[in-house]
Amino acid sequence: MPDFHIPPLNQALAAAIQYKIDTKTKPLGALGQLEQLARQVALVQQTLTPTLRKPHLLIFAADHGIAAEGVSKYPQEVTYQMVLNFLRGGAAINVFCRQQGIALHIIDAGVKGSFADFPAVRNQKIAAGTRSFLREPAMTSIQCEQALTAGAQLAREVAATGCNVLGFGEMGIGNTSAATLLMHRLTGLPLTDCLGRGTGLDDAQLAHKAIVLAAATKTHAHVTAPLDVLATFGGFEIAQMTGAMLAAAEAGLVLLIDGFIATAALLVAAALHPTVLEYCVFGHQSEESGHQQLLHYLHARPLLSLGLRLGEGTGCALAYPLLVAAVGFLNDMASFESAGVSQAAAEPIEPTITAE
Repeated sequence: MPDFHIPPLNQALAAAIQYKIDTKTKPLGALGQLEQLARQVALVQQTLTPTLRKPHLLIFAADHGIAAEGVSKYPQEVTYQMVLNFLRGGAAINVFCRQQGIALHIIDAGVKGSFADFPAVRNQKIAAGTRSFLREPAMTSIQCEQALTAGAQLAREVAATGCNVLGFGEMGIGNTSAATLLMHRLTGLPLTDCLGRGTGLDDAQLAHKAIVLAAATKTHAHVTAPLDVLATFGGFEIAQMTGAMLAAAEAGLVLLIDGFIATAALLVAAALHPTVLEYCVFGHQSEESGHQQLLHYLHARPLLSLGLRLGEGTGCALAYPLLVAAVGFLNDMASFESAGVSQAAAEPIEPTITAE
């Protein structure tokens, strides 16, 4: 297991940040969740004047052995085909990243098929897909560690470019099944509360998926430690995402979290290092039924609720303008004093900041 040191956010500037927010030309709290977002970004960056630099988004792609058990509406080869679509710029995430000026990286964490002719794909393939966790662990402990390390190394490289906000997306047929069992085992919530339709299963297909996943939980009933749970039920893209999230938080980046799969990867990261959550902004609440409960478990408040269930990091890209708005008002909006506007009767009290 790679070693990570993720300190809790230093609260020394918290009062000064709040005073700056409260003395903008608006009623107290009038910008709602944007105020909380501005405060969080300022605390992550430890400054009264935060900036967003070189936003990047990582899409980790991999195949899952559990897909052979009929738990997805789409055949496994769609993973490879969708990566090609990313490369051609034709997916939703390509459109949204272009709109927002977000640099997009595509990572082969374990797709069945070669991208040797596509240099734009970063080759971090651990194997050509995991094994079926219905019968055996999805990956070995060594493979799990390799995936965590590869994801962490990539996040550190991105941070070294000057990026300070990083989003996470994924592609992998069968990965809602992996995320469901990660959630079930690490939260203790009933399997039925974690289970959803994924790519659009009908009632009969959903019932089959439930039977398969319930059988898998019995096969691996003894597995409880976070890394063992990840190796048993996870995917190579999920494990690499987990490592990347931990390294990004360690580097002091703002983490933009997408939907159900990305939040399941974060759940593993938080089980290992709970302070990672302090660096996370949750882009949206997915239409996948387990995501709402997983967000509640993590005490997370998503920025958007648009009925999305696409993955790819789309919720990150759509939420990014709200980060821009939060930082923008904190830096550029006039204060009552600078604008010569009278404040309400109960004015905020300016904090005294002392050197530590």
